[in-house]
Amino acid sequence: MTERTRDALEILRTTFGYPAFRGSQQEIITHVADGGDALVLMPTGGGKSLCYQIPALLRPGVGIVVSPLIALMQDQVDALLQAGVRAAFLNSTLDWPEVQEIERRLFSGDLDLLYIAPERLAGERSAGLIERLHAQGRIALFAIDEAHCVSQWGHDFRPEYLQLSAFHERYPDIPRIALTATADEATRNEIVQRLGLGDARIFISSFDRPNIRYTVVEKDNPRRQLLAFLADRKGEAGIVYCLSRKKVEETAAWLNEQGFSAVPYHAGMDAASRAENQRRFLREDGLIVCATIAFGMGIDKPDVRFVAHLDLPKSIEAYYQETGRAGRDGEPSEAWMAYGLQDVVLQRSRIDESNAPPEQKRLEAQKLNALLAYCEAPRCRRVVLLDYFGEKHEACGNCDVCLDPPELFDGTVVAQKALSAVYRTGQRFGALHVIDVLRGKKSDKAAQWGHDSLSVFGVGAELDDAEWRAVLRQLVAAGMLHADLAEHGALKLTADARPLLKGERTLELRRHVARKGGAKAKKAKAATLVADLSAEAAALFERLRQWRADTAREQGVPAYVILHDRTLKELAEMRPSTRGHLAMVSGIGAAKIEHYGDELLALLGDRG
Repeated sequence: MTERTRDALEILRTTFGYPAFRGSQQEIITHVADGGDALVLMPTGGGKSLCYQIPALLRPGVGIVVSPLIALMQDQVDALLQAGVRAAFLNSTLDWPEVQEIERRLFSGDLDLLYIAPERLAGERSAGLIERLHAQGRIALFAIDEAHCVSQWGHDFRPEYLQLSAFHERYPDIPRIALTATADEATRNEIVQRLGLGDARIFISSFDRPNIRYTVVEKDNPRRQLLAFLADRKGEAGIVYCLSRKKVEETAAWLNEQGFSAVPYHAGMDAASRAENQRRFLREDGLIVCATIAFGMGIDKPDVRFVAHLDLPKSIEAYYQETGRAGRDGEPSEAWMAYGLQDVVLQRSRIDESNAPPEQKRLEAQKLNALLAYCEAPRCRRVVLLDYFGEKHEACGNCDVCLDPPELFDGTVVAQKALSAVYRTGQRFGALHVIDVLRGKKSDKAAQWGHDSLSVFGVGAELDDAEWRAVLRQLVAAGMLHADLAEHGALKLTADARPLLKGERTLELRRHVARKGGAKAKKAKAATLVADLSAEAAALFERLRQWRADTAREQGVPAYVILHDRTLKELAEMRPSTRGHLAMVSGIGAAKIEHYGDELLALLGDRG
C-alpha cells in the first residue's frame, strides 16, 4: 500500500467514518490526488462525492467544485461541516459581506472545498478569483459535478457548462475530475469532447443498484394502484413522478387527503414555492414530493425509500436517473411504475410533434422503444435494464418478474385478430372501439359504421377488455401498431405488422393477470428498512430518528447530514457503549463523535 493510499484511507475512516473504499473509489482518488484527470461514471449513491472530496484534502490548496444546484451545494457543505471539513459555497443566496468573508478565507488557506455555481464562474470577479488562487498555488483540483449538464441533447443541459473546458486550457497543471450518473455512451462521448477530457482516465462503475426493487404494473386505476403500493410506506420519503403539472398538483392534494404528507413540484410554480417544497423534502422525514422531471437532479437525500411513476418516462436513461434517486444509502428501496397504452400514445406524439431535427427524433423514438421493451419484458427487469447500458447480469430475484414470473403464451392468433380488427375498421379508431368490435359488443358506433357486420366482429370474445388492452399495448410496444394522437389515438398498422398477418412469423405475449395483492404485497413489505431488526432494535431506531430530527431542526440542516438511516440502523443493532465502539459504526467520524457522542451513548444506554 502506497503512502498516498494510506493517507486517503485514514481520511476516509477518521473524517467520513467509513471503514473501506467501495468499488473503484480508491483507484480514482489516488489517480486524481497524483494529478491525473478523470471522468467518473458512477450510479447515484455509489459514492461519487468522496472521489473529489478526499483528493482535495490530500492535495495542497482548495478544491473548486462546480455544482449546478443551490440546494445541493448547501446540503453538501452542511454535510462536510458536520464531518469537520472546512467547506463553503459561493452562489446568489449570499449577501456581499458573506461573499467577502468566504474570499478572505480562501486566500488565508482556511478552506478545503469551495462549491460554486457555473453561472457565477462566468463573471469577471470569479474568473479573477480563480486566476489569483492559481497564481498563489492554492488550487488543489477542479471537480465538475453533474457533468452530463454539458450535453446539448440532454434535458439537464446548462449552457454555462460549455465554458468549463477553459479550466484545461488555462490551468493544464491542475487535475480535473468530471462526475455523472448518466450511463449512455453518447452522453459520455459528448462530455469528453466538450470538456476537453480526451486524455482523462475514464472510470465506469457497475450501474446495478441491487437494493432497488423494480416493479411495473399494468395501468388500471392508477390512483388506487398507487395507494395500494403506499399502504405499508407511511412515514417514508418518496417521489411520485407525473407527466403534467396539473396531475402533479392533483396527485399531491389527493395524497394529503389520503393521510400522507405530500407537496407538489413543477416548473410552473413560482420560484419561492418550488424552493420551499424542495427544502421541506430534503429536511423533513417522511415527506412525499409529487413532481415533473423538473425535480430531481442533485437531490442528495439518501433515505428516499421509493420512486413511483404514474406516467411513462421518455427513455431508459430518464427512468434510470429518476429511479436512482431511491435508496442512495444502500438500504431496501422501491422503483414502482404504472404504465398503459395511453402513456405510449402520449410519448410517441411528443416525439412526432416536436421541432427537433429528424436525427434526434429517430434517436428519441429508439430510446422510447427500448423503454417499452423493458416494460413488457418477460425476463428479469435488472437484466434488461443493465443490458441496455452494456452490462451483463444474472437474474436478480428482486424485481416483480423474478418474484412473480409472468405466464407467456403463443399470441400469434390473438395478435392477428387484433391487427385484422384495426385494419378492417379503417385504422381510424382507438383501442376502446377496436376491443368492442373484437368482443362483439353491440354499440351505436359499431352500428353507425357498419362494424357489427364485419368478419372480425366478435372473433375475440374469449378475452375480456383488460386482456385485449394488454394485447394491444404489447403490439404497440413491439412496433406493429402505431397510436396517432392527432387522430384521437387511432390505431394504425405499421410495416412490421405485415409478416405476422401473413403468417410468416409467430409472436409470444405476456398473459394479462388481474393483480389482487396478497402474497405479492407481503413480499414488497418485506423489503422495508427495519424488516430485519428485532422489535427492540426497531423501537430504538425510531428513537434515534426522532433525536436526529430534533437535532437537525435545531441546527437548520437536513436530518441526513447529521447521520444517515443506515448509520442509525447499525447503531440500533450494535448498541455501542463507548466512544471507541461508536467509531466502529459506518458513517461516524471523529467530528461526529465529538459533537454527538455523549447524546448517542445516553440514548443507546436507555433501555426505554
